[in-house]
Amino acid sequence: MAGEGARGGVGGPERIRAEGEAQGHPPRPARPWNLMRPRTGSERVTNVELFFDLVYVFAVTQLSHYLLSHATVAGALRTGLLLVMVWLVWAYTTWVTNWLDPERIAVRLLLLALVPASLVMSAFLPEAFGPRGLAVGCAYAGMQVGRSAFAVVALRGQPLQRNYERILAWCLVSGALAVGGGLAAGHARELLWAGAVGVDLLGGLAGFYTPGLGRSSTADWTIEGGHFAERCQAFILIALGESIVVIGATLSGLPRITGAEIGAFAVAFIGTIGLWWLYFDRSAEEGARVIAASSDPGRLGRSAYHFIHPFMVGGIIAVAAGDEVVLSHPDAVGEVRVAWLVLGGTALFIAGHAAYKASLWRHISWPRIAAVVVLALLALLAPHVSALVLGACAAAVVVAVAAVDQATTPAAREAE
Repeated sequence: MAGEGARGGVGGPERIRAEGEAQGHPPRPARPWNLMRPRTGSERVTNVELFFDLVYVFAVTQLSHYLLSHATVAGALRTGLLLVMVWLVWAYTTWVTNWLDPERIAVRLLLLALVPASLVMSAFLPEAFGPRGLAVGCAYAGMQVGRSAFAVVALRGQPLQRNYERILAWCLVSGALAVGGGLAAGHARELLWAGAVGVDLLGGLAGFYTPGLGRSSTADWTIEGGHFAERCQAFILIALGESIVVIGATLSGLPRITGAEIGAFAVAFIGTIGLWWLYFDRSAEEGARVIAASSDPGRLGRSAYHFIHPFMVGGIIAVAAGDEVVLSHPDAVGEVRVAWLVLGGTALFIAGHAAYKASLWRHISWPRIAAVVVLALLALLAPHVSALVLGACAAAVVVAVAAVDQATTPAAREAE
């Protein structure tokens, strides 16, 4: 028996692999140092990737609370900067796990190492522009540089290795700016962190051009489009989950429930359902099909998902913060925060969704453009109506766009 097992018989690795394939599991590479995902045409999201996402539920909550307590133009800009930092750490990891197999121990350990670093960064977001700035900057730099360095080693001998050598060079620059921002104070911190995220964003547009290493092309980024789309959809769900939590937590904390509070609850919940409907009713699934079938999925991954999705996430976060104001003070008149958060957040989400559709289908969604204009005009009502009325108007706009989508033919909706 021992000899039989050694030859790959009853107890040998060949039988184990055969049993795995018979059960529907993709075959693992024979070489243990090959960390690439096996390409089966439909890569599933692994449990460890979902576990990694759990930290970002907390991050979105932190951003929502920060925005609510800093509901000014400056506060919104700072929240946006922190959101981009959070998004880039998450998105860069998503690119890596699209190519590297999270079921491999080394890749799994990478993700698990990124979890506490992400948690530290998320925990200190409310004080990022105060005494905890260095921790946030160091966490950002450590994850961007460390992950890229790991990918360079993990991809040795693969065509993508040179791509990650270029990415590592850019991340060293952005990491230095992030740490420098943590050491700085006041507006200098904001400028240095803006420079850090600017480097990481512009790097993709520039093909991560590096002297001596050349430039990457989106055709080199041979991602599995369906997996990448599903990962970004998951982040949208994370943000929508924050809306649900805010609605429930605020409702449970109200000292008394009157007709106004019940109305505010209904408006907030309908608005959240509407945002979910706009994204997931058709465009999410169809978008995944488009990027999966594309001859250049890296280009669509960069434009429709990497660059555009954070705008929709930001809109959801703003709406969630606004829902808390509406639920807490539904009868308050002239609540400027409601105009900023509910109307502005809804407009940001719808505009982002219009850009997402345009990037995938090269088609302008006129109902969404019209909705953004209507939301801008509704801001004129803010000084004269209650928070509940303003919230109801925003929810009505979202429902109207969803209704227009449903009224069109399936073929037109796919283009829309």
